[in-house]
Amino acid sequence: MPALDWSSIPGALPFLWNGMLVTLSITGVAILVGIVLGTLIATARLSANPIPSSLAALYVNGFRSIPLVMVLLWFYLLVPQLIQALFKNPAADIRLVSAFVAFSLFEASYYAEIIRAGIQSVSRGQVSAGLALGMSRAQTMRLIVLPQAFRRMLPLLLTQAIILFQDTSLVYVIGLSEFFGVAYRTGDRDGTIVELLLFAGAVYFVLCFAASSLVRVLQRKIAL
Repeated sequence: MPALDWSSIPGALPFLWNGMLVTLSITGVAILVGIVLGTLIATARLSANPIPSSLAALYVNGFRSIPLVMVLLWFYLLVPQLIQALFKNPAADIRLVSAFVAFSLFEASYYAEIIRAGIQSVSRGQVSAGLALGMSRAQTMRLIVLPQAFRRMLPLLLTQAIILFQDTSLVYVIGLSEFFGVAYRTGDRDGTIVELLLFAGAVYFVLCFAASSLVRVLQRKIAL
């Protein structure tokens, strides 16, 4: 077996960094939109009104039943047409916008279930206390229930964010150059694909291990 040649990695670092920025941007946007949208979906699913509750359940079960790769491909086909209809000459990278939309909507279905479980973990007595103080149900949810729920489910939200960070490598199916895709293409071009993929895997491991350690620390603090 020939010795591994790591000499190409320093020269590839600028390209890898640009790919990492794409990975982090997709992760950040999907976390932000996913949590906001997931909160709305979770509250709708817990509603006593069967219409929003049924629609929220349909959304969650629908997205959770479809592979993420399929969602990416579908939105890659749909988003460009929508953007073209709204803007005659869009300046945005269609592939990146498609990834933003697909990951955000897909992750919202998972965040919705985490948030719903967090809301249900808050005792009904807290809700009754808020209503007794003259708050509306919306105020009780916003000021009393959600702050407690988010504190309890923070480790799960971060764990889902780690999974999301790893899943961003799937954007290769729409030709977007994120961190893993850049590593593969650069290695294939320079004939050092094994070295670049090993390096990319090591970076993923270090970042995800550090984030997982943070989750464990938070779990211990919350349990106290």
